[in-house]
Amino acid sequence: MLLAAAMATSANAPTWQDGLDWHGVHVSMSRDAQDAYTLAWPYGQRMIPAQPLHADTASVLFDGLFAMAQDDLKQDSVTAIRDGAFDHGQPIPCQCFETGLKWPYVWTRDLSYSIDLGLWRFDAARSRNGLQFKLSDVRAPSAPPGLYVMQDTGSGGSWPISTDRVVWFLGAQHLLDDKAFAEDVYHALGNTLAQDRQYAFDAVFGLYRGETSFLDWREQTYPAWTANNVVAIGQSFALSTNVLHYQALQLAATQADAHHDAKAASDYRAQAAALKTAINTHFWRADRGLYMSYIGGDGTPYDTYDLLGIALAITSGVADGERARQTLANYPTWPAGSPVIWPERADQPIYHNRAIWPFVSAYALRAARVLNQPARIEHEIESVMRGAALYGSNMENYELLTQGQHVDEGKLSGPVVNSPRQVWSVAAYFAVVTEGVFGLTEDGRVEPKLPTTLVPMLFGQRTSITLELPDRHITLQLPAHVDGNLLVADRTDTHGTNTVVTLKAIHVQDPPLRNDAPLYAPAAPPAPALTADADGWHVQVDGNVMLYLNGQRHGSIDGNGQLAHQPGLTCASATRIDAQGVESLHSPDTCVGDVMKVVGNWPRMWAAPTTGGYRVSLDYANEHGPINTGVTAAVKMLVIRCEGSDEQHLPIVMPHSTGVQRSTWGRFAAKAGARCHFALDDGFNMSYLTHFAHYTGGAGGSDGPLNSASIGDLLIAPLSGGIASP
Repeated sequence: MLLAAAMATSANAPTWQDGLDWHGVHVSMSRDAQDAYTLAWPYGQRMIPAQPLHADTASVLFDGLFAMAQDDLKQDSVTAIRDGAFDHGQPIPCQCFETGLKWPYVWTRDLSYSIDLGLWRFDAARSRNGLQFKLSDVRAPSAPPGLYVMQDTGSGGSWPISTDRVVWFLGAQHLLDDKAFAEDVYHALGNTLAQDRQYAFDAVFGLYRGETSFLDWREQTYPAWTANNVVAIGQSFALSTNVLHYQALQLAATQADAHHDAKAASDYRAQAAALKTAINTHFWRADRGLYMSYIGGDGTPYDTYDLLGIALAITSGVADGERARQTLANYPTWPAGSPVIWPERADQPIYHNRAIWPFVSAYALRAARVLNQPARIEHEIESVMRGAALYGSNMENYELLTQGQHVDEGKLSGPVVNSPRQVWSVAAYFAVVTEGVFGLTEDGRVEPKLPTTLVPMLFGQRTSITLELPDRHITLQLPAHVDGNLLVADRTDTHGTNTVVTLKAIHVQDPPLRNDAPLYAPAAPPAPALTADADGWHVQVDGNVMLYLNGQRHGSIDGNGQLAHQPGLTCASATRIDAQGVESLHSPDTCVGDVMKVVGNWPRMWAAPTTGGYRVSLDYANEHGPINTGVTAAVKMLVIRCEGSDEQHLPIVMPHSTGVQRSTWGRFAAKAGARCHFALDDGFNMSYLTHFAHYTGGAGGSDGPLNSASIGDLLIAPLSGGIASP
């Protein structure tokens, strides 16, 4: 009767008890008397030895995949790691987790997300060791000493083009029971947050600059023109990276309380609260009912979204109430799973683009649990299970439409890289089991939120299922009647390490999965051409486009148009909107207006022609490394002393370039006629960290710290309306 009652809740309930079928492929799972499993598919099989931890459900497939995740984790548990760019590819001793079969190193974000998804439960010592490997003190005598989290090699020479290293604290927060490690966490928190506040925080927007977390292959997710110039990425603001800073600030507040530093705790809480407000002010796009993935440095909205950022916004509490419900409900899905970005790019190969990543699906599952959305919970559980079953390992990623591990489409083929036993995909399956099905929370409570559609698969004719973890045994018991859409705890009895939860079925309002979204965004247009004429600015664009001025939507224009003369700097970009209402990414900016050049030896002098706000940047070249990697983004602090004004400090970032280009910019104020003195002080980059003495893949590593660029003109332009405010 239980099975019949459960089946009545959904005609499409999965029946994956000993296997599954997908796109003409049948996968089967069997278990022998010694609790070893065999996963078989048309092209091979995997023998999975008996494991120390057990899920005992009606689904041999579900239980066997849990055993397979443990076996994958064993293979990822190593005594040494290696990467071609470190120590000339020689092994580096580390009792830690390598990232995957094809990624035998430890990366800050991969490890941290993996630990947060549950690896801390399965091997706390190895998790700590890996995190400790990503901490470093300073080797440059000119830089302030201290312990910092490392930003890995990346876009334009790493930090602060990429600024998501604070994800480290997402993993570290689970491992504070070790006192020595907790002290390192506290010191690293203070130093890393202070440094990000100094070099990556924009006080006008109240946000931290830098690239999206995890989505670090620029052409996949940012406009194509950023492939060879990442300055705009370093100037921009990303949802995920700002939410990670919010979470780090919250952790810093609680740790300051633990260290009896009431003032620091109060300051961190105030910064976190202000950041939450700024995120909700600038990233929410009401016409979509979604949080945008990133916005331009001047606040330009981009019609692009990513699931990790949205999920983190929900689970962190940054998104709450109706906005949280809307943003997950409005994020599209496909039958195979949820894409990590939307809309997709028609001109890019499959990797982050047009792809499912199991670890992101696990965060979406966590967000769906927060919001009590059973359809999404079921969808993400099935997607993670299906991918692991189809390919005999917890793969790095899958193509969106087929959940294929590789789809041949010529130059668009992919996923371009797809590693077996990718550690955050392994963690995703653990999260499916521990959180998604058995309801185990971070603090040890058991709060199941199990869609009743999964009862046929997990319970079959049984009345209970169990999970055995280190020092924990959980049993879920079905109620007599399953007549809702979500199973939650009715009664919980805990005796020692044993927890028995009697479930009850409830009915919750559940938004349907959005499965009707267009797949692709249109291609971006070329930059608009602006030329001066007697009436202001003549605008020429390619076809019918939407024009943006200084971060604000101006209106549509077809071919030619006219703009009245704007006081101060005017920067225009364009987008295309297709017949389905999807907007492209932006063209490059075209900026016009009076730009004053200040040359000569430093310090440089300049007199303000009018009272107001100004934008300042540098012409530079930084050819110390390629655009996509390295640790030598040049970071300086521009110190401005204008008569009649307080001293102003503006971080200037000069990432790796191909020839001469313009740096990131900052804003300053000056009074008419005031003489301003500009000095360029040294800043900080990742090459200053001791750890990068092991970097042999480029400049700023084993050959010593390097934080320099060839600097040309100092460029100053008046801002429209004074100091620009969002």
